[in-house]
Amino acid sequence: MEMVMTEAADRLVEQALAMSPNERAAIAARLIASLDSQVDEGVELAWQGEIQRRMAETDRGEVDLIPWEEVRVRLKASSRAKD
Repeated sequence: MEMVMTEAADRLVEQALAMSPNERAAIAARLIASLDSQVDEGVELAWQGEIQRRMAETDRGEVDLIPWEEVRVRLKASSRAKD
């Protein structure tokens, strides 16, 4: 699906891009929140099922959990390798 902006929307984006990072983040958060109000029940049910499945696997000891500190180290190393 191709996303096309009107001239007015394009001007608004250009104005937003000229703002500080904090202002842009606040705008982005509000825009995303406005989209979150449009809930697709099928997707919500699928995510609930997936969460339940993963929790059950964890409870049964079928998956290896990785501590956050280790994940963070791996992500930083991966990011440096791409640069």
